[in-house]
Amino acid sequence: MRSGMRTLNRLFTRIFNFTTSHRGDERLREEMESHIAAQTEENIQAGMTPQEARRHARLKFGAVEAIRETYYAEEGLPFLEILIQDVRYAFRVLRKSPAFTVVALLTLMLGIGANVVVFGVLNAVLLHPLNVSDPSNLYQIRHKQWTQGKLLTTSYPAFEDLRQRNTTFSGMTGIYGYSHANLSWSNTVLKISGDEVTGNYFDLLGVQPEVGRFFHAADEHGPNSAPYLVLSDALWRNAFHADPRVIGTTVELQKHPFTVVGVAPPQFQGTEQFVWPDYWIPMLNEEQVERGDYLHSRTSIAVTVIGRLKPGVTPQQATEDLNTIAAELAKEYPQTDDGQLLRLIHPGLIGDEGDVIRGFLWSVTILALLVLVAACANLATLFAARAADRSRELALRVALGSGRGRVVRELLTEALMVSLVGGAAGIVSADLVIAVLNRSAPFVGSLTVHVEARVYLVGLALTIGSALLFGLVPARQAWQSSPLQMMKGGPADTMHLRRFALRDFLLGAQIAICTLLVTASLVAVRGMVRMLDVPLGVQPQGAMLVNLDLSQTGQAGDVVVEREKAAIEAVRSIAGVTAVGTVSRTPMTGGMHGIPVFPPGTTEFKVNNSVLAPYVFQMSPGYLAAAGTRLLRGRDVSWQDTAKTPYVAIVNETFARKMWSEASAIGQRFILKGNLTEVVGVAEDGKYHDMQESPQPVVYQPLLQSEGSEAVFVVRSPRSPSEMEAELQRTLSGIETNVPITVHSWSDSLAGELFPARAATVALGVMGLLAAMLAVTGIFGMAAYNVSRRMKELGIRVALGARKAQVMSAAVGRPVVLLAVGSVVGLLAGIFANRLLGQIVYQANPRDPMVVGGAVLTMALLGFLASAIPARRALAVDPSKLMREE
Repeated sequence: MRSGMRTLNRLFTRIFNFTTSHRGDERLREEMESHIAAQTEENIQAGMTPQEARRHARLKFGAVEAIRETYYAEEGLPFLEILIQDVRYAFRVLRKSPAFTVVALLTLMLGIGANVVVFGVLNAVLLHPLNVSDPSNLYQIRHKQWTQGKLLTTSYPAFEDLRQRNTTFSGMTGIYGYSHANLSWSNTVLKISGDEVTGNYFDLLGVQPEVGRFFHAADEHGPNSAPYLVLSDALWRNAFHADPRVIGTTVELQKHPFTVVGVAPPQFQGTEQFVWPDYWIPMLNEEQVERGDYLHSRTSIAVTVIGRLKPGVTPQQATEDLNTIAAELAKEYPQTDDGQLLRLIHPGLIGDEGDVIRGFLWSVTILALLVLVAACANLATLFAARAADRSRELALRVALGSGRGRVVRELLTEALMVSLVGGAAGIVSADLVIAVLNRSAPFVGSLTVHVEARVYLVGLALTIGSALLFGLVPARQAWQSSPLQMMKGGPADTMHLRRFALRDFLLGAQIAICTLLVTASLVAVRGMVRMLDVPLGVQPQGAMLVNLDLSQTGQAGDVVVEREKAAIEAVRSIAGVTAVGTVSRTPMTGGMHGIPVFPPGTTEFKVNNSVLAPYVFQMSPGYLAAAGTRLLRGRDVSWQDTAKTPYVAIVNETFARKMWSEASAIGQRFILKGNLTEVVGVAEDGKYHDMQESPQPVVYQPLLQSEGSEAVFVVRSPRSPSEMEAELQRTLSGIETNVPITVHSWSDSLAGELFPARAATVALGVMGLLAAMLAVTGIFGMAAYNVSRRMKELGIRVALGARKAQVMSAAVGRPVVLLAVGSVVGLLAGIFANRLLGQIVYQANPRDPMVVGGAVLTMALLGFLASAIPARRALAVDPSKLMREE
């Protein structure tokens, strides 16, 4: 106890002495002076003169500075005092070199800022778990075969079988995430989208309501038995102004009454990171919203299945259990269930698209880190050159008694101060950039990126790590240097090309990284150009899309079709309209994919017996012309193609080739949805899900021979989008007064499909620009330093008759050689990084001659720009002036 009290008192004494250092200095000085004065008096009394007496008194007392240091070490906090001194000294030194300081700060701000932006997105998308209970134990069931962009897993009856028969999950919930409806209340109609879920959905996820309650499995008693609606927090606030009195009120979805029972908490946005539902309703009521019964069909693969594993069960055990059940169902229902192998993934990233998203973000993160490494190599070179220029100052300090450790600590403190200020500026700039990106549309779907504590910690770690990376180089240089040699100074090092120092290696590595990043940016630009040149099978330029849901009029069947025909005729009468038609869904917005097609004569309509699983679109006459899709052979559908006439269809080239090879498709037949269908036309191929997909088979059905009720009007006109939007709104509002109408440009609706390519181009373009800036500053810094250190030598060379080429070689030869070597290494690295770039860029090809040529020309131009000023300075050297100065 007494020992602890003494330690505590000692600590308080040290803190008090540290905080009152000025008064402590005065007391120590007075005490030392009194000792010296007393000893001087004794010496005078012993017969010495006053001067001799004081001299002997000081010699006997000892070194005043050493006593002061010992006193501070024993009675104060020397570490903090020395640290404060080092910080003050670092700021004074940096203030004396404003140009160097600004360059260093900007370099770090850009490098750290770019990494914080990338990590912020990475954290929000990949590292931030779903806002549910125990998200790590939640799994989505997928087919063994990797499927791009399809969230759907199985049919509702098969889901019920999986839920009841499995022994490895504590619970399973089914989700249909493509629900769209018109929400009507108080003379207001709003088009929204949401999820249809099983009753145990919220209980399985462990989510509690913000207001009201959720529906549960006990509320379900058969189809259409639970007309309950749960609102998202965003819909509740935007549409109902966060009024808690909405709970218990009745609203209409697709003209059917639903009772609002609760509001989800703001942090819960469903089980997908990018697509946030506006509402949740029980799946048993899907017939009221979807206008069709899919719950009892084993062929409608419309349910996404998510489950929670039992404690102690591994994903592998659960997968084996599910595959056993799938095999049993294939035997019990051979005509509908094909027994596909299943696997488990974590939900949140659009099913198997998560593999693509992870590859993209991690690859961009690696390239961003390379930017920071190049920045640190740049600063290490600059700091090393600066330390070499300060060699005499550092040597003098060592000669006067300052230890090497103290000099090294001061250099590291200087680097740390630059890094902290530059890192802080980088984090602030990253916060501003992320705020701008959050306001842009689209950025990352519905996801909002926040610069939270984890992002700040990563920014701090990058800041300190950067300080160590570029600060250790001059520190090592000072530690290994000889004070005597530094004091001698003498002629500058001739720096022969055959002797490469650490600074040369750093510059070469920096140039190699910069060349790699410049190559990556050119690859991204080429990928963007290729994506823009990809044949879409449609011509979105000059076309407008009109969403007009006539099913909301309460009518159906032939009446709705007649009203669609009337709307088409009304739109066709608008001045400037060249073509108009309707389609169930436009390409790259979903569509019916995976509908099995069977050959004529098939009797068992089992999925395994199908020959193709194409996209199926329902369209009116004139749609192909309005969409700009070329009809290669045959005829268009007509209004005479009805349910009372033989079924016909138009197929695309891929469908025709896969079905009948080189034979003519016109007149061929196949079975679709149980109907024998004849091919009357062949249309060109296109893109139907995304830009990266391989050619897919497509069937276009006549509107009057299909069951679908959705219709999007496609209107082609040379008039401006703003003019057409106003005309379409006015015309259609006049004939459909109570139906919500939305009009937008088709090009605008496809902007999201180009977002990945644009994001890659912008991200890699920015990194390439940063790399170019770093390459210029690095080459310029070495060339300028080389010329500055060798001015006298260059003057002697000129005086002795050296030619300009020889002077140029001596002045900037080393940076040029490093540029050439680093560029070659960077180009080779870019070629070997093909797989990494392929995760980011559409059809990445770093071997593209235009990419290689562009990278070579870019680095050559950067080298010329960076070395031009030092070269001119070397050529303009005046030997006589140098001799006079010497």
